Amino acid sequence: MLTHFIAAFGVLALLTVVPGPDMAVVTRRALAAGPADALRTVGGTATGLLFWGALTVAGLSAVLAASPAAYLVVKLLGAAYLVFLGVQTLRQSRHSPSARTETGDASRAGSPWRTGFVSNLLNPKIAVFYTGLLPTLAPPHLPAAWAMTLLVLLHTTLTVVWLGGYALLLSKARRVLEAPRTRRAFERTTGVVLIGFGLALVTAGGSP
Repeated sequence: MLTHFIAAFGVLALLTVVPGPDMAVVTRRALAAGPADALRTVGGTATGLLFWGALTVAGLSAVLAASPAAYLVVKLLGAAYLVFLGVQTLRQSRHSPSARTETGDASRAGSPWRTGFVSNLLNPKIAVFYTGLLPTLAPPHLPAAWAMTLLVLLHTTLTVVWLGGYALLLSKARRVLEAPRTRRAFERTTGVVLIGFGLALVTAGGSP
């Protein structure tokens, strides 16, 4: 059982550190409002994972994963949200830090917790991941519901540690990132990445 758990830990850790929409969303919040907001975004992301995990344990996310129509609707909504965040980030990159303070760009970015939560809530690939891959990693000697709960909590913890550490690393580099030219380039890159993730979600297969 220990060997099985270590293997599951390794797979989940690898999947967690691969750059994805979550990291781009956290980067966006860190640049727009600082590390505190970035950490709140991480909290929203973790809540989204727990939400999908609860649906998975209850067997409901399997319905979405098996329904092409439901999957397509959530996929399009999720893609639109990522593109919206990307465009908003690109627009913010056109203003100087002082102009942003005057116009309230950071406050208009919305609740950081909600940003993280919604970006995960509208990611149907998490449902497919939890219903497709997670059961293959579950320790065989535990009841299915307990095994899935354990893996969801493990994945959520790894995500919080990884993205939280990333947000704090951004705060350490804040002096460098506050240079107008560097900040503008970083924000534009983040905006393009968010739009790219959104378009990639749209162009992915139309069904699970």
